Amino acid sequence: MDAYTGFAKLYDLFMDNIDYQAWGEYLTGLLREYHIDSGIVADLGCGTGNMTELLAEKGYDMIGIDNSYEMLEEAMEKRIESGHDILYLEQDMREFELYGTVAAVVSVCDSLNYITEQEELTEVFRLVNNYLDPDGLFIFDVNMEVKFRKIADSTIAENREEGSFIWENTYYEEEHMNEYGLTIFAKCEDGRYEKYEETHYERAYSLDEIKESLAQAGLVFVTAYDSFTHNPPTGESERICIIAREH
Repeated sequence: MDAYTGFAKLYDLFMDNIDYQAWGEYLTGLLREYHIDSGIVADLGCGTGNMTELLAEKGYDMIGIDNSYEMLEEAMEKRIESGHDILYLEQDMREFELYGTVAAVVSVCDSLNYITEQEELTEVFRLVNNYLDPDGLFIFDVNMEVKFRKIADSTIAENREEGSFIWENTYYEEEHMNEYGLTIFAKCEDGRYEKYEETHYERAYSLDEIKESLAQAGLVFVTAYDSFTHNPPTGESERICIIAREH
């Protein structure tokens, strides 16, 4: 089944343990470190718009791109509340289209791990390169294999008044693929609960594979960090942040 349909309704509820404010400060700091202080920024895989809203708050002209209409519905509700002038586009990042170039493209919360074929990852990077201003910046993060191995064959469950979920993980070593089996129970207005089932897949890429795709797409690799730091990644890094430039 499609990912992020039923889960969209409860995504923010169950992600309330993530410090998006600190994450946004980190990402803004990286943009400004590379002299992207203003201008248009595209958020690939923007989901419910948490990071899109934070960057809009920092003064960037934001475009949010996601292929889940249900997630974008949640994002557009936030836009009404904040009043930020954000353009949301329902597009697959493997074939996204913009009206012009942008100062930077960002992609967070392991959105790019959902691209499970390296050729398709390279195509995403080609599109990013195509829509970046000259010397424009691309910042994204990915989950690393060490994380998928850590959560392999584990089950996470959480129950709240508004809803509950069961999240079952399976990691396939040979394919470098993690499968999330997700069962969601969302509370309806009449007090009953509606059940949704989704299957999510994320692929683990090595840093060398990512560098190869960046080079094939014409982007210049700048650096990689252990996420939320300025330290180089290690074999124990569960998530890394990568910076590349338009060429």
